[in-house]
Amino acid sequence: MIADYNNRKPKLIKSFKKCLERSRTLLVSTFGEKVAKGISEDSIEEYIRLIPQIPFIGNKNPMLLFFLPTVRCLAIYKTLQKHGFSAEAAGQFIYDSAKIEMEAIPTVLRRLAKFVWFSSIFRNRIKRRAIVSQDREYKGDFIFSYIDGENQDFDFGIDYIECANCKFLQLQNAVELAPYICETDRIASEILGWGLIRTKTIADGKEQCDFRFKKNRKTNIRGSSIQLQY
Repeated sequence: MIADYNNRKPKLIKSFKKCLERSRTLLVSTFGEKVAKGISEDSIEEYIRLIPQIPFIGNKNPMLLFFLPTVRCLAIYKTLQKHGFSAEAAGQFIYDSAKIEMEAIPTVLRRLAKFVWFSSIFRNRIKRRAIVSQDREYKGDFIFSYIDGENQDFDFGIDYIECANCKFLQLQNAVELAPYICETDRIASEILGWGLIRTKTIADGKEQCDFRFKKNRKTNIRGSSIQLQY
């Protein structure tokens, strides 16, 4: 099933343009003024083209928080490919721009996001969604289990056995981008205080992704097959 995102299209495009604007300095320093302008314009066109192709995974799915940004990354990636840049160069740029995006979050909102992330309300919502995901109502959705952290060295965990990001990127012939997107979890964890420990991902060919969260713990992501400058 394909979502009808037309009613959200103006809002999605506006948000994407803001992301590109925040990354403008990085664009220019990485690719030069003239090329950066072309990349920005082409990325917007590519993003508009991709919006109708976004798989529907439910209107109130909390996992849209992790899925929709992948579409933005894909638009930039496809554009950089057209401009002759390698997957490695594009992946590094996407990682760096994601860092800029996360660092733009005001301190007060970071604290609020961390509070919500570890709240019982949010964790119960994720737990319910994990159960619903097992029904596989939406082909392009995340399929995962919620892991209770009681008597463990983490607050809660998520084990993904199917990844919406990987499935969408595979349909778009861009599965090589997936590990770079996975690495942006490192940024979110460090800035929002997730205390994420992860040892494997589907994007790196493993059978599942093992996320373990503990408030304010040092982030430790291992097992990636790619090389990035952090």
